[in-house]
Amino acid sequence: MPLKEMMFRGGRVLVEVDDVGELVLDKGRARMRYKPGDERVYSPWPSNLASPDDAEKPRAQPVRTRPAGTAKALRTGVAPAGAVVAYTDGACSGNPGPAGLGYTVMYPDGRRIARGEPLGTGTNNIGELFAILRVLELVDDLAAPLVIHTDSEYAIGVLTRGWKAKANQALVARIKAAMAPRRALEIRKVAGHAGVPENELADSLARTAAETQAFC
Repeated sequence: MPLKEMMFRGGRVLVEVDDVGELVLDKGRARMRYKPGDERVYSPWPSNLASPDDAEKPRAQPVRTRPAGTAKALRTGVAPAGAVVAYTDGACSGNPGPAGLGYTVMYPDGRRIARGEPLGTGTNNIGELFAILRVLELVDDLAAPLVIHTDSEYAIGVLTRGWKAKANQALVARIKAAMAPRRALEIRKVAGHAGVPENELADSLARTAAETQAFC
C-alpha cells in the first residue's frame, strides 16, 4: 500500500493512500505509521492530518466581501445575525466504495433542512466536497451570510487554503465557482464525532445514504 507523508500533531507521519493519492479509510479513520517499516498502525481522524507544505506556511483565511456587521461575528466563531448555518459531511464504505453525503441547513426564520444523498461509487473526499456543493446550491440567496461547517481538513484545504487538488479537480473548480458570487461566506472547521448535534446528524445521514444508496 503506498504511503504519503503528512503532518499529525506537529510531526511528520506516513499515511496509507490509494493509487490516486486518496487516504485509505477504515470506518472513517486513516491508517497511519510514525516511520517506515513500523508494524504499529494508528487510526487518526482525517481531519487531524495536514499537508506538510500547508503546515509550514501561515494559513491565510479566504478574503470575502461581507455585509456590514458580519466581520466581528465571523472572527469570534459566532454566526452573523441573519446567517444561514449549515453542517456537512461525507461518508464512504471503502475508498473508493459506496459513497454518500449528508447536510443540515438552518435558516434564520427557524426552518431546517436535513438530507442524505447517495453518490454511487466514490471516495470519502468526494462525499465531503459534494455535501458542501449541495448546500451552496440549496441556499440561493447570494447576499445572505452563509456559514458552512465541515470536519474535512481536505475540503477546507482545497477550497480555501490553496492546496493543489491532485484528484477531484473538476469538482473543486465547480464548488469554487459556486462560492465566488457570495457576499458573505465562511467554511469553518468543526471537530468530527465530538458530539456537535448538527454535525452528528450530517454524519448519520451521509453514512445511511452511503450504506443504502438511497436518499434519506
